Amino acid sequence: MDLLRSLPLGLYLEQPVTWLHRLDPRVKIAWLLSFLFATILANVPCRIALVALLIIIALSARIPWRALKQQLGFVLMFGGLLFVVSMFLPDSTTTLQQPRMPMEPAIVTKYQFVLLQFKLLGWNFLVTRKSLNLGIYSSTLLFTLIYSATVFLLATAPEEITAGLEKLMQPLKWLKVPVTEIALTLTLALRFIPLVLEEIQNLVRSITTRGINWKKLGMKNSAKVWMTVSEKFLENLLMRAEQIAIAMQLRGFTTPNEHQVEWQQLRIRAADVVALMFLAVLWVGRVMWGQDIN
Repeated sequence: MDLLRSLPLGLYLEQPVTWLHRLDPRVKIAWLLSFLFATILANVPCRIALVALLIIIALSARIPWRALKQQLGFVLMFGGLLFVVSMFLPDSTTTLQQPRMPMEPAIVTKYQFVLLQFKLLGWNFLVTRKSLNLGIYSSTLLFTLIYSATVFLLATAPEEITAGLEKLMQPLKWLKVPVTEIALTLTLALRFIPLVLEEIQNLVRSITTRGINWKKLGMKNSAKVWMTVSEKFLENLLMRAEQIAIAMQLRGFTTPNEHQVEWQQLRIRAADVVALMFLAVLWVGRVMWGQDIN
């Protein structure tokens, strides 16, 4: 499963077991949703504080550097690129900022709308307060959304995710929502992803070992080869899915309600209570000081 291990996002770290692994998945889901929603309509200091808090959580969990480098480096690269591009893009402001009243020398402020302006290789670069805020908004939003989900997946097993979601969706049973079926479908989908990656890896290796000269084949013949490979890929996936279905039927699995499997025994411990208390403090600070009033 070299392809699965080489992916920088969405990995589950089984060892070492950190304090993030020991938290109840429902608590981790609450923290994940908080990071996702707290960035909406948040001001610049709040967004930067959320990014710093997310990095502190990842570092305090003592995640091995080999995993942290892959996860953090990938997101930082895209976040930094988005920040630079957004900062130098036009901010759509074309009108000049003029004071309403004549400003006396005694009350002149140090406010500047244009923060940086220079010329390089014949191109004019202009950084304004609006473009800088736009760069911070976009980069911190991207970093928070991706890295919070990455840390969550890094410290939470797929079975824990489905078990936590099933417990949280229990009130929906009153509305006749098939909560157990949804949890089972999600579990099978998460378990099926490694099989998909394995099939892709096998097909890529089979093409590589044959040493196909793509230049001699031409565009038409190359398209035929890829169509054959895609057909074989779909055929293998359907065969794997059928094998899983047959295995479940042979074990007497008819419906999730009649043959329900408890993947995890969820219990709220002292560490979970402390995590929920810190989450409450986070939301109090977000509501009181983190709202963007502009």
